[in-house]
Amino acid sequence: METLKLDIVTPEGSIFSNDVKSITLPGSEGEFGVLPGHVGVVTTLNAGVIEIETKDGKKEMVAVNWGYAKVDEKSVDVLADGAVDIAGDSEGEIAQSITKARKLLEEATDNNVVISSVVSRIETLVKSSL
Repeated sequence: METLKLDIVTPEGSIFSNDVKSITLPGSEGEFGVLPGHVGVVTTLNAGVIEIETKDGKKEMVAVNWGYAKVDEKSVDVLADGAVDIAGDSEGEIAQSITKARKLLEEATDNNVVISSVVSRIETLVKSSL
């Protein structure tokens, strides 16, 4: 099975680093998916959520306020100004992650429609993975 090496880094340090099956990124021109063998591209990222499918098929999410992504055939490197890993072992921890993500997005944009859309998407994805 082919995989991609995904690294998500902020000024505070690494948020995610692992081999993955696929990634969906919130590009400045719209969302786009990345699979192994993707053509090389460098793009800016808007406030949104990075959806990750791990090697074992699990779904993970990272909210970002803005940043850059460098994609090539074997790897994706994301440099984000701010990011929150939407994770936890309990509903309380996941709710806390969602609250942090909402705060990050509110600091990045004053567009309430974007914030509500992204938070709704995160909540929907979390519920479907529980």
